[in-house]
Amino acid sequence: MEASSNFPPLKNYTSSCSESQNPLLKPLKNLSLDSLKKTLSQLTPIDVVKWSGVLSIAIAATKWTVNLLFSPFFWMYFSWTWLFWPWFVALSVAIYGLYSFRKHLLGEANILEQLAIVTSVFTWLTLVPPAHFNGYLQGWPFVFFFVYHYFFFFNVSVRKRLYGDYYARPHDPKWDVNPSKWYRLLFCVGVMVGHWLAAFEGPELHLIPGGWTNVGIWVLIIVTLLMQYNSTLYLAKYSEKVVVPTAVVQFGPYRWVRHPIYSSTMLLFATYCVALRAPLSLLFVVAVCLLYYDQKAKIEEALMVETFGERYMEYATKVRHKFIPFVY
Repeated sequence: MEASSNFPPLKNYTSSCSESQNPLLKPLKNLSLDSLKKTLSQLTPIDVVKWSGVLSIAIAATKWTVNLLFSPFFWMYFSWTWLFWPWFVALSVAIYGLYSFRKHLLGEANILEQLAIVTSVFTWLTLVPPAHFNGYLQGWPFVFFFVYHYFFFFNVSVRKRLYGDYYARPHDPKWDVNPSKWYRLLFCVGVMVGHWLAAFEGPELHLIPGGWTNVGIWVLIIVTLLMQYNSTLYLAKYSEKVVVPTAVVQFGPYRWVRHPIYSSTMLLFATYCVALRAPLSLLFVVAVCLLYYDQKAKIEEALMVETFGERYMEYATKVRHKFIPFVY
């Protein structure tokens, strides 16, 4: 008797079970001809155009996918590409990078996840484009994959040298200088497009000569790294918490240009294009960087004038060029 009292009546149990087993049927129970007529009568011309466009795109995408999947040439190319360049690795890195970036925005990303963000970006900048257009990887893309990591971790290494750890310190948020979100988004897209254009424009990787012909590229890489490191170190020495400046820095690379950190970043991207023998992509990337960093430099210099007044204006008069010595 005690056991039987633990079970609900059979009728209620079976009815609730059938409802729980068919959750997809619940909306259909409320579907009727009258409700359908009511919904259609409420559609505006804009809604009709919008849903017609969505339906057209869906049909076109489905048709393109079906034709592609039944094409023997696609499977031949896909198999060779998969053999030489593991796309699943690149996609996995990208997905994990996006997941880590979401956690970073929430302030929950650990060091490994922050590294995953950077690695995923550099993978899709330096490795995936040449692998896609060549079907394999060799030479300069591997070099720049590691150079990019080393370059963009300099500011972290400076924190380690000055404070003994890698973590950023709390500081006045007004010094977190950034243009609008649209500028930042267009800059990121432009840099990504520039790297893909370089891989598309340049010759096949095995046709790029080696040996002494690449000495100039190695010199550019070394100059870029030294410029970035010295600029960051000098700025950090004369700044509070590595971010808030306490003096007008006029030493090291700051003797030649007013924003050497931005200059070194442009030089890094330009060197990548030079290594892949892509002159048009080089011009495109430099133009993208100049447009973005010029906006950022204007905001920074306004803050510097507000903070240091005549001292910074004298420095700007003495060092006239922002990014490129003797040019701009």
